[in-house]
Amino acid sequence: MDLEKVTIVVPTDFTKVAETAVEHAIGLCKLITNAEVVLLHIIGKEKEKAAAEVKMKKQAEELTKTNSIKVSYEARLGNIFDDIGAAANDLKAKLIIMGTHGVRGMQHITGSYAIKVITHSSVPFIVVQERGFRNGYKNLVLPFDLTKDSKQKLSLAINIAKVFNSKVHIIYPQETDTFVVNAINNNVSLAKSELRNNQIEFDVKMADEKGNFVKQFLSYAASKDADLIAVVNSQEMGFPEILAGTDERQIISNDAQIPTMILNPIKSTIGGSVLFN
Repeated sequence: MDLEKVTIVVPTDFTKVAETAVEHAIGLCKLITNAEVVLLHIIGKEKEKAAAEVKMKKQAEELTKTNSIKVSYEARLGNIFDDIGAAANDLKAKLIIMGTHGVRGMQHITGSYAIKVITHSSVPFIVVQERGFRNGYKNLVLPFDLTKDSKQKLSLAINIAKVFNSKVHIIYPQETDTFVVNAINNNVSLAKSELRNNQIEFDVKMADEKGNFVKQFLSYAASKDADLIAVVNSQEMGFPEILAGTDERQIISNDAQIPTMILNPIKSTIGGSVLFN
């Protein structure tokens, strides 16, 4: 029986960070059976299509030849907010890897625009800056809060950890409210159980102090020389949570340039669909 194809979509605006995203996608594909990369460029006008396809065709052919990975391409008329996610769905992609220019970028996909793109997609993202793939995602940091959606990023993190034989570092906020403490403890207990069941090495840490959890877990991730941070997009959730509002922009544009895996909350359970086969 044929293995399910794993498609990774890489939006490209032909910039340096887009090249970094391609590097990450190629690195992942080399470790995944039956994987391919699709370069995606969103054009605003039909007359731009031919020039974009010439650039992507050359890049795809060079990448395929150099890495022995199937790389194809698509130029699609539309806007980045709606059509990156739509294209990934049409291609049945398992993952989108996208570069961001940071919160102070003036053009292309900046930190704030990246969140808008992610919010319009049901496909998980890995968002990168200029830091390269290095040796893969060996150290994963999972900040855990009280929301049930923490379980979703755990499921994805487990799949990535299996590919890279990673160590998972869980960090959770220091709280005093009994309800919040119990909710967080339940999520952390579930995570520990699932990681043990999957024979994945891990450690668990409570934040050193109350307040500014995002700043603390980003500092913790940098201290661990983390290769990936996994969070759930909290925008438009309809209720307050610890990872809220504009914090995602701060996370994906972190000073250490640690790639961030981010997904939108969906109805799912541990043991659901597998990201990588």
